[in-house]
Amino acid sequence: MADTKREIERKYEGPPAGGDAPLPDLTDVPGVSGVIDKGVAELDATYYDTADQRLATASLTLRRRTGGDDAGWHLKLPVSEGVRDEIRAPLSDTVPEDLTALVRSRIRDAELVPVVRLLSARDIRHLVDASGTLLAEVSVDRVRAERLSGGAGSAEWTEIEVELADDGDPAFLDKVEKKLRKAGIKRSASASKLAKALDDTAPRKPAKAGKEGKADKVADVSKATTTAAKPEPPDSPPHTAGDHILTYVREQRDAIVELDPAVRRDVPDSVHRMRVATRRLRSTFRSYGKILDRTVTDPIGVELKWLAAELGVDRDQEVLTEHLTAALDDLPSDLVTGPVQARLDTWSGARRSGSRQHLIAVLDGKRYLDLLTTLDTLVARPPLREAASKKPEKVIAKAVRKDFKKVADLVGEALELPPGSERDLAMHDARKKAKRTRYAAEAATPALGEPAADLVKSMKSLQTLLGDHQDSVMVRGSLRELATEAHEAGENAFTYGVLYGRAEQRAAAVEAALPGEWEAIEGQGAV
Repeated sequence: MADTKREIERKYEGPPAGGDAPLPDLTDVPGVSGVIDKGVAELDATYYDTADQRLATASLTLRRRTGGDDAGWHLKLPVSEGVRDEIRAPLSDTVPEDLTALVRSRIRDAELVPVVRLLSARDIRHLVDASGTLLAEVSVDRVRAERLSGGAGSAEWTEIEVELADDGDPAFLDKVEKKLRKAGIKRSASASKLAKALDDTAPRKPAKAGKEGKADKVADVSKATTTAAKPEPPDSPPHTAGDHILTYVREQRDAIVELDPAVRRDVPDSVHRMRVATRRLRSTFRSYGKILDRTVTDPIGVELKWLAAELGVDRDQEVLTEHLTAALDDLPSDLVTGPVQARLDTWSGARRSGSRQHLIAVLDGKRYLDLLTTLDTLVARPPLREAASKKPEKVIAKAVRKDFKKVADLVGEALELPPGSERDLAMHDARKKAKRTRYAAEAATPALGEPAADLVKSMKSLQTLLGDHQDSVMVRGSLRELATEAHEAGENAFTYGVLYGRAEQRAAAVEAALPGEWEAIEGQGAV
């Protein structure tokens, strides 16, 4: 079973391989009382990637390492600059299935092969405080890299790593760096040993010129767009309507791919964030049909709706449980009769366990992986319509205003209906349209500025209000289900009735607040 370690470290350039590796006296670093020499560890690591280096392109590393005190398989996922989550699995001859699954959104059906072998002699020192508590590990690594695929080059270098101790204060690394800089030691230009190894051992091809070189470049681009490799965003800032919308589309595609490992690891809020990315994409396709050809995007939208629904199985259960738990916690103890919390835990756990298994099967399935590849193709070869080449101020603003009008119509319809199931449905429809308008305004903000940003805020406020109402509808449905189960088990169902009544009151409060909320939003208007 794989486990996870948060790794916070910084890398620095050492002297040329074979030379001295002078470190300053680190006992001078504030907080450090001792530097303990832990000896030299011989490390042998083989890094795996696809033939076209999809993991390296995404700053992911996957290796099998022997030597040291953490021999095994290590998958490193970037979190932020200098921070990575290291997923570990026991030593084996082949890549563990758990780790392969975590990079599936990157590699799709491509094979993982050995690409680089790194042999490192690691001279380790521990920085400790007055009580002997470890503050950081400093190592001087003498590295030899051997290319295993895509060439046969080799390289040698020395580098210095400073890794923060578990639960340490990241500010401590600044103190160590200040001391290193005074000694003339600079930050490494490479993000990782693998990145440096790939660069230093890459075959050097002579530059081609003329028609032959141009033809080769076209062939390379054509090949790239048929794989799962992520196309690079344009170097120039967006200036046309199409540029702006494609930038937003690309961001959501990237979010889905990047969140895949977090969803598989059940990282809090990851399912919700991936679901939001799918909805943003689908909404963008529908809102900006004058820019992106809907004969192409509508079928993709169907697949995105399917994925959002699959993600929602888990997310909706999570939200329901949170609401029910909070409502139960708010009840005075004398209104709680019977094993209500135990029944809620059992009810939630059974549904969540099943939905988790189903969700992982979805992420491993061909339909989902095909959708990711389709999104890659869309970004690489977007189906732009004539309006995409026009200035954004007119084309994008018109699309946002159109969505806003639909929200206005739906809110007006809901306000005219009496309380009941029809009004509940109308308010839910208005919420969905407000969400779509919010996403359209998000995509428009870089082009339209403050008016679009203001609309995002107002639609978010409306969405939240209407969302509270829909939550009440869903909670009441779940309470009816729980009350039935309790009754059939011979338990007192009184508490479920109390909770139901409170949920009904919250819905009524939202309905009472909606006219005033909408009047303020409508007065502000669209972009």
